[in-house]
Amino acid sequence: MHDLVDVGPLQFVHVLDMSTNITRLEVGPQKLVLKYNETLAAGPLKLIVVPPGKYCRVKNPVKKYEPGKQCELHHGHVEVRLNKEPFPLYPGEILEGAERFGIDQFGYSGAIKKLPVVKSNQAIRLCSEIDGVIDGSPRKAGDLWQLEGPLTYKPTPEATVVGIVDAEVIGINQAIRLRAKQELVTKTGEAKSAGEEWLVKKVGSYLPGVYEEVVEVVPAYILKPDQGLHLKANHNCTDALNKPRKAGDTWLVTGEQINSYIPEIGEEVVKAVRKTVLQKGQYCVVSNPVDDKGCCQLGKEKLWKGVASFFLHPGESIKRGIQEQFVLGSDESLVMQAQCDFVDKSYEAKGVQRRSGDRWMIKGPCCYIPPIELEIIDQGDGQIVRKAIALAENEGIYVRNLQSGEVRAIMGPQSYLLTEHEQLWKKELPEVVEKILRHGGGYGEGDIRKLAYFETSIDTDFAGDKPRNKTRVVRYRCPHNTAVQVYKYQEQVGRVIFGPDMAILGPHEDFNVLSLSAGKPKVENALQTICLMLGPDYITDILEVETADHARLRIKLAFNNFFELERGKKEEEDSIFSVPDFIGFACREVGSRIRGAVSRVKFDEFHRHSMKLLQAAVFGVDEKGVVKSRLKFEANKLVITNIDIQSVEPVDQTMRDSLLKSVQMAIEIATKSVERTAGHEAARKEQEARGHLERQKLINQKESEKARSVLYELRAQTSAVESTGQAKAEAQAQAEKLLIEGQSSIEAATLKQEAENITHSTELEIQTMLRDAELSYQSEQDKLEISMKKQLADIEVEKFASMVDTIGTDTITKIANAGPESKVKLLQSLGIETTLITDGNSPINLFNTSEGLVAGSK
Repeated sequence: MHDLVDVGPLQFVHVLDMSTNITRLEVGPQKLVLKYNETLAAGPLKLIVVPPGKYCRVKNPVKKYEPGKQCELHHGHVEVRLNKEPFPLYPGEILEGAERFGIDQFGYSGAIKKLPVVKSNQAIRLCSEIDGVIDGSPRKAGDLWQLEGPLTYKPTPEATVVGIVDAEVIGINQAIRLRAKQELVTKTGEAKSAGEEWLVKKVGSYLPGVYEEVVEVVPAYILKPDQGLHLKANHNCTDALNKPRKAGDTWLVTGEQINSYIPEIGEEVVKAVRKTVLQKGQYCVVSNPVDDKGCCQLGKEKLWKGVASFFLHPGESIKRGIQEQFVLGSDESLVMQAQCDFVDKSYEAKGVQRRSGDRWMIKGPCCYIPPIELEIIDQGDGQIVRKAIALAENEGIYVRNLQSGEVRAIMGPQSYLLTEHEQLWKKELPEVVEKILRHGGGYGEGDIRKLAYFETSIDTDFAGDKPRNKTRVVRYRCPHNTAVQVYKYQEQVGRVIFGPDMAILGPHEDFNVLSLSAGKPKVENALQTICLMLGPDYITDILEVETADHARLRIKLAFNNFFELERGKKEEEDSIFSVPDFIGFACREVGSRIRGAVSRVKFDEFHRHSMKLLQAAVFGVDEKGVVKSRLKFEANKLVITNIDIQSVEPVDQTMRDSLLKSVQMAIEIATKSVERTAGHEAARKEQEARGHLERQKLINQKESEKARSVLYELRAQTSAVESTGQAKAEAQAQAEKLLIEGQSSIEAATLKQEAENITHSTELEIQTMLRDAELSYQSEQDKLEISMKKQLADIEVEKFASMVDTIGTDTITKIANAGPESKVKLLQSLGIETTLITDGNSPINLFNTSEGLVAGSK
């Protein structure tokens, strides 16, 4: 029994003849009966259909095919097949992309590929596989080229698609930087070497060539009128303004030349700069200026005066920044010094020749901008502009002449302006003098009475913690009835100033500092001062003495003192300072006389006649035995008068306790007497106070009863108001409660009705949407069914036409000439129904159709 293979329409099979080992192709529709020596090698398989816009590649395409003979193939070749009639694969042909499925599998979907569609601003890049003429040009294997869109590329076996290249979009103020991969000629006809770079600035889209590499998109520098760029050439090139530049050149491009600048290949933007604007009254000095030829003049300087604006060129810098012109008042000036020889063309000099090192002064009122050939000299304290120093009376400054070296004091009242060869001189004072002046003339440790006397003489130059202005003349307000000695060490002479007066130190003068004894008992060098108090004053001291009966006593005494001299006589004025510590000197003299006198008497006698004994010991007695009233020291003109004993107490503790007990007993007696008197007075006042208290109690009780009655009345009224208010509030609350409940019920009913309306509306909308969706779905289904039936009818028509074309006119003529029975058998063998074939509108008799076809063919 032989195999029967049903090969349908658009199907094919491969049948192998095992006796000849030849495989033949059979295309349906047909009923294929295999012979005993034949076997089905492949199939049935569908014919390969390539839709429009797609393609497939067939390996080993058939070269020549004759039934019954071995199929002749182009081994190793590939054939690209585009949209055409469905075709079968001949024995030995392979559909590229479907190999892994095998010949018996339907793996055509992966083998049918879309034709590459190249859009506008795109290009397809191709690579040649073999040597030959491809796309109308001779190619070598490995050559690259590209086709620009828009187009649909039809693949060829000789070329491989490398990829789709998108165009680079060049916007306004942009450029793309390209690099040559090998030697090439650009679209503009320029030859480029391998590795060479260039810019494309044309706005729009640019498709890079095959051997062109896009390095980056270069944005332009947007330059406003007050902006610029410093550029540098890395190698010989031509800049964007078409000027040739050598390697290492630097130059300036400003917004006044071009609005936007894209650096060319070989240019490097060093930095962005802004225009330097000088307003009226401003100036600046530019170092290393660039001349008109663009050369940097190293070491030179250029002066710019406002109103002006300019750009700094590469290498230029502004020395000390933008400066304001010097506006000098009538009491101000500037001191200049020439740095080189030049002609001064200022409005004051009017062409004066200046030599290096010359110094001169410019006085106001004027506005002045110094030339670059000179330097402004400050006055030593950082102040460039010299102002006239206003000096009040008794105020002054120390001035040093730079040419002669002389230092002098300039005193007020006046306004003094330093000349060009003068400067302020700082006078240094010893630390002890600085401290004395800050305390008003003296300072010491402990509670020294005289320190309070100096506080009124503290000068403003030494007040507070601020440092003293050393260029100001040192001055000191001498207190009333004091003397200050000033010593001039250059001439080794001194002068004495008596207060109240102002002591002013010259440049080479200093105060004579006195180290005085102070405290009780006196301590040497406890008070440092420059003031000598002339008196009248008093000195207090504590002395220890011993009587003839060896009673040791401590005496606190005070004695008046003053200096007695004739003013105007230099010898007497200087003599008061001959004893540096006049207080210690006087205390020692007085103490020695008192100790000598007390040692000759007993304690009892001293206790009874202490004042008389001390006065006689200190002042002495005359020839008549009368005690003198004063003691004068001729060495320093100090006079002591009127000794006062402030206290006398024993040094021995036992004696001190005895004296203390006697004093305490006397104090106790006096105290008890005072206490008893005070007790009687207190009792009397207490009885009076008690009477007043009882009376006040009665009055307070009366007032309390009146207030209590008023309270009871108010309580009754309050109770009545409370009871009435409570009933009223309860009734009002009940009414409001009923009103709120009614309103709540109405609102609840309204909301419930709205909710039901919303629910019904929603359900209605859902039903409407469902009906619309069903109608739409049914309509689409009907359309699809109509379309399907129409396509099936078209297929039947095409099938019939194909069958007629396959049979041929000669065969149909023979069928027409044969008898009806032969026609029926023949048509049945072809698989055609013998009843009716319809096109969907009217039936057609197959016999009549065949006869008509035969007649038509004739």
